[in-house]
Amino acid sequence: MPHRKNFLLNRLGPELLDRIQPHLSVVELHQTEMLARSHQRVEKVYFPHSGIISCVVELEGGDAIETGMIGRDGAFGAGQALDDKVSLNHVVMQVDGPASVISSDRICEVAEELPAFRRLLVGYEQFFLAQVQQTAACNAVHNVQARICKWLLRMHDLVGVDLPLTQEFLAEMMGVRRTSVTAVAGELQKAGMITYQRGRIHIIELEQIRARACECDEDIRSHYRRAFASNGGGAPLESSLSANGPSIR
Repeated sequence: MPHRKNFLLNRLGPELLDRIQPHLSVVELHQTEMLARSHQRVEKVYFPHSGIISCVVELEGGDAIETGMIGRDGAFGAGQALDDKVSLNHVVMQVDGPASVISSDRICEVAEELPAFRRLLVGYEQFFLAQVQQTAACNAVHNVQARICKWLLRMHDLVGVDLPLTQEFLAEMMGVRRTSVTAVAGELQKAGMITYQRGRIHIIELEQIRARACECDEDIRSHYRRAFASNGGGAPLESSLSANGPSIR
């Protein structure tokens, strides 16, 4: 079943997923596609199978800083739908990929009927809030190299070793100068940790990148483990995804 390519949906037992499946459809989401605008109602809830959804805060002057990533380890829009709230962020596809989609109105009805499903969605929203808070602290305290390495680790968890992004985009998402990103990328490439060519980063030495990342990477992983400490009827955390999926150590 394609919906099980999303970690949250994969945690559901067969009976629960069978009850939800008729309300889900699969769509292809493309890079730069907008999923929600700031301060507007969220109409759909997305459960990515691959790719990355980026939540960004827009600033005066046109700048935008990323506050959180969502991949096949989570969902976008569930918390807003359950509480009838608007999106606080500009939400856009950062990396192409398919997703399971359900309307906001329908997911409220399903979550009301299935408390275990609602608990799963609320658990992820708690994790995502922790991720946003960790990112804010990281941006304020840690140097650019440590932050970029942390960012590469998160991207690797969600996408794999080949990352389709430009230095300009990375600089914008991190709220730093492009020259700073260029300098760090050059250092990592010279050290044999990555290669960078034509808007794509290829990770070679993951453990060396992890050694240079700040502690926020492990802190975010810890938040995730705590949010889903109990199995809740789905597959165990360590085995629920393939080798290229999120690796929660």
